[in-house]
Amino acid sequence: MIVALDGVKYHFEVCGEGFPLVLLHGFTGDSTTWEPFVERWKGHSELIIPDIIGHGKSDSPKEVKYYQIESMANNLNRFLDRQGINQIDLLGYSMGGRLALTFALAFPNRVRKLILESASPGLKLESERELRRMNDAKLANFIIDNGMDSFVDYWENIPLFQTMKRLPASLQAKVREQRLRNSPQGLANSLLGMGTGSQPSWWEKLDQLSCDVLLLTGQEDQKFCQIAEVMVKSINKATWIVLENCGHAIHVEEQEKFGTIVNDFLK
Repeated sequence: MIVALDGVKYHFEVCGEGFPLVLLHGFTGDSTTWEPFVERWKGHSELIIPDIIGHGKSDSPKEVKYYQIESMANNLNRFLDRQGINQIDLLGYSMGGRLALTFALAFPNRVRKLILESASPGLKLESERELRRMNDAKLANFIIDNGMDSFVDYWENIPLFQTMKRLPASLQAKVREQRLRNSPQGLANSLLGMGTGSQPSWWEKLDQLSCDVLLLTGQEDQKFCQIAEVMVKSINKATWIVLENCGHAIHVEEQEKFGTIVNDFLK
């Protein structure tokens, strides 16, 4: 399904029956991120799986203004209005988790259950955000100047994804192939418009969440375990689960456990 919002075309996969579940992929991902779970979840949920702007089959406009995280939350809300959907369950991974949290805070009555995989509320201090914006701008320029192959070579080797090197070579190759299908312009602008330094800090608003919240982190992803440890204390109805023997991309590294945990939480 292709939906135009503000002149930008967004690609959505929709399947299954039951209470709507929106799935938001991470930076460099796309809707195929969730393919391993479709058969398992579509029996109890109507799965709504977008390619976030700049990724997959969605447009990659040149203007950074279209990539602002609050704009993305508003567009998701408009899409739900068009589809006649009043309330959803919402799962987001990493960048998609920050977008999911943004949506849940902006439209609290629309979210029944919220699942945040390896996600954060942003950076607390403006000085931290400024430094992150500078680093993201450098990386965005690197993508444009050097192309997707060089960028993916770099991205695969950052510390955040070292645990993925334990995965079978065939699975690593599949992840790489998917990343390479993205647009350099789309990824660069996603960093500039939707990066952690560009979004507002939601730390002071976590206590406003009224829905049931599940935080998932990998034991070997120490940074996001530390973030979740603080988050869970500020959210009224939050559960935090740490999965052993994996890092940031839990849904890739521990697919069976991840699928079961999500199933149990939604039911």
